[in-house]
Amino acid sequence: MNKKKEIETMKYINTFREGMHVSDVYLCKTKQIALTKAGKEYGSLILQDKTGTVDAKIWDLSSPGVGSFEALDYVYVDADVTVFQGSHQLNVKRIRRAEDVEYIPSDYLPVSRKNIDRMYGELEEYIRSLKNKYLRDLAAGFFVEDQRFIKEFKAHSAAKSVHHGFVGGLLEHTLSVVKLCDFYTVQYPALNRDLLLTAAMFHDIGKIKELSNFPENDYTDAGQLIGHIVIGAQMVASRIERTPGFPQKLAAELIHCILAHHGELEYGSPKKPALLEALALNFADNTDAKLETMLEALSGAGDNKGWLGFNRFLDSNIRKTEG
Repeated sequence: MNKKKEIETMKYINTFREGMHVSDVYLCKTKQIALTKAGKEYGSLILQDKTGTVDAKIWDLSSPGVGSFEALDYVYVDADVTVFQGSHQLNVKRIRRAEDVEYIPSDYLPVSRKNIDRMYGELEEYIRSLKNKYLRDLAAGFFVEDQRFIKEFKAHSAAKSVHHGFVGGLLEHTLSVVKLCDFYTVQYPALNRDLLLTAAMFHDIGKIKELSNFPENDYTDAGQLIGHIVIGAQMVASRIERTPGFPQKLAAELIHCILAHHGELEYGSPKKPALLEALALNFADNTDAKLETMLEALSGAGDNKGWLGFNRFLDSNIRKTEG
């Protein structure tokens, strides 16, 4: 196959429209065999390219057009684009494992639409703005001096699928939360800016160990057994323990903010917010996560201006604003 021609004519997932036929290579993110209500087996897939993901179904697994492939394989797909519960879905007619010459892996990793280096520069500016030497040095120890951490942080996602599930997603989400927290300190001067912004920078760092690298971007054993909140708190606490003279009360307040940033015990926080800064961090984190979740859902709907159906993450039926 002519590789150059294949790349030029590829139909990216964000261009899918109902009724379209696609014959292209995609990354098979997940593969499951399920049963219809009538008890017939079918294949349920999530396919991915750099613009997003799409649900795909293989209704006839016995078809001669269905070849052998596994999750995380690149697959060549012939399929029709349909709409199910407000979202695009592929009805797969033929599918096989793709040959190496048929794809370029970088085309299949979703990447932030924002400039990653520019975002990281903004984060470093916030670190330099911290007045408390202990907090500034602690943040710099991770985000300025630790090259291995920096590489992982810049390349990581903030979630498996719900929001910011792309390369640079963890950085984009973290910077957004820092910016919201900085605004809060202007609106509510009682907030300790240095504590709140440092907690915002650290609140999700545990995700570099909770989630595996791309293209898998799935939960690790540590992610399943411990979770990013506790992992992140452990990472920060371990660094603090190696910092002579770090104030114990300040350390406890910072760790508390990280542990409480999901706000509720049922949402995974070991503690509920007991400090003004912990409460503000919870609101900022929830604001950015929910807004990004909705933005991604609306973007995935393409030109659909109608109601998109119930979104379980937002707990509501959603649609785009008129106009």
